[in-house]
Amino acid sequence: MARPATPAAEAPVTAIRAAAYTVPTDAPEADGTFSWDSTTMVLVQAAAGGKTGLGWTYAPAAAAGLVEELLGPAVHGVDALDVPAAAAAMARVARNPGSTGLASYALSAVDCALWDLKARVLDLPLHKLLGAVRDRVAVYGSGGFTTYTEEQLRNQLQGWAIDQRIPRVKIKIGQDSGTNVPRDLERIRQARTAVGPHTELFVDANGAYTAKQAIRVLHDTAAESVVWFEEPVSSDHLAGLRMVRDAVDADVAAGEYGTGLPYYQRLCSADAVDCIQADVSRCGGISEWLRIAAVTAAHGLQVSGHCAPHLSTAVAAATPNFRHLEWFHDHVRIENLFFEGTLAPDGGWVRPADEPGNGLSLRTVEADKYRVR
Repeated sequence: MARPATPAAEAPVTAIRAAAYTVPTDAPEADGTFSWDSTTMVLVQAAAGGKTGLGWTYAPAAAAGLVEELLGPAVHGVDALDVPAAAAAMARVARNPGSTGLASYALSAVDCALWDLKARVLDLPLHKLLGAVRDRVAVYGSGGFTTYTEEQLRNQLQGWAIDQRIPRVKIKIGQDSGTNVPRDLERIRQARTAVGPHTELFVDANGAYTAKQAIRVLHDTAAESVVWFEEPVSSDHLAGLRMVRDAVDADVAAGEYGTGLPYYQRLCSADAVDCIQADVSRCGGISEWLRIAAVTAAHGLQVSGHCAPHLSTAVAAATPNFRHLEWFHDHVRIENLFFEGTLAPDGGWVRPADEPGNGLSLRTVEADKYRVR
């Protein structure tokens, strides 16, 4: 009779460190309701048993203070194998300052670092620790900012659709908070021309439209065959989302700003979308993502991963009702700059790393050039 495997020794968490980095964009960027010229990453390193796990969020630098002053002490000494216990401890200390918003972003970074740490302690790839249901994850190219010229838009979209053979791409619309619809219609047509008839075309209004305005935009571009309409109205406007969903052929999606399970329960129960978006760097980390995915599945819906692609790939591979992952221009650029071991799409897919944890290692010297905290 085979002898049972010896359980791994306890590995208490000995340190949680956080740092913030601000990286300028490579060109002016904007969507329908916001513009920016830099992106800030808050990176968390969790240590135990001689191993270090990595997690991060894209958030104001103040999130690093929440990690070091509030969340880190809460998980210090917790066994690195008991990530649910650490998640519960963080939820307790986040109650009074508020568990949604920035606190959830900070908590997400720590939670992802702890899952990565556990996998490294056990010498397992993170997707294997979580229990993979697929060996590759579908991605879509995402950028197409409203600030781009037609040439910039064409070059970016063709880089994904032709050079990298990604069969689905997304652009931003809702120009000037929805006040320049003719420009939106023009850019949708430019995008279709750039990628040809066989690439799936997604659009994202970032909540810039009214419901009927959003419906008119998609009706006016029916010939361009848009198949994904993200945040036609605010994610919080559930009745408006449902109105758009009932009136257009494209799948309506929302949820990228969600923090915590109750938010997604409300979104699912409203029957307002065709696909739920969750961001592992915002929603509460991997621990909460798994619960969100289960609630979403109970409503017959799929999950699409919002941004932070290298943080999301492993849990996406372990989510049965997963659709696709956003290969977002800004975050791909930063993650390629900061980490060794990053992934590359192959025909519209990425494969989780076979190395322990998420397979990444920090390029400390390169990252420190952008450190602000």
